[in-house]
Amino acid sequence: MGKEVKTNAMRILDRNKIKYTLNTYECDNFIDGVSVADALGQDYDMSFKTLVTVGKSGQYYVFAIPIAEELDMKKAAKVVGEKSVEMLHVKDINKVTGYIRGGCTPIGMKKQYPTVIHESAKMYDTIIVSGGRIGAQIFLAPDDLIKVTGGKYEDIIVNK
Repeated sequence: MGKEVKTNAMRILDRNKIKYTLNTYECDNFIDGVSVADALGQDYDMSFKTLVTVGKSGQYYVFAIPIAEELDMKKAAKVVGEKSVEMLHVKDINKVTGYIRGGCTPIGMKKQYPTVIHESAKMYDTIIVSGGRIGAQIFLAPDDLIKVTGGKYEDIIVNK
């Protein structure tokens, strides 16, 4: 096995001297975050999925929420100052982010879009986000994720 191929996200973390741990697992195509966490024995609340939306204005926004939660579209729109937001269509993910579905991470997209991370991330020393490709995860401090994405913490999930 050769040297680990770095994704854009990993290169950005390295360049910013941000400490992270890479975890890779076998996976050929997209499976949801809950299935990945189940297979790897990971806590749902520490594992964050990356969702990309488009606002009424046409601006893109990135939201990172715990994998078992649902994005509250009204709250999401409000925190980014939009009238409404909707999920980016799957076919547009690569064009907008440079990543593919299942490998999308808030770090190192084609452009740095406004990023919001669910406030529950602050409860953990380490959270898990995609590593920038299917089968790769990045473990890092939530404040480092905020720092590298220019993001902010907010309550953006549906209350159950």
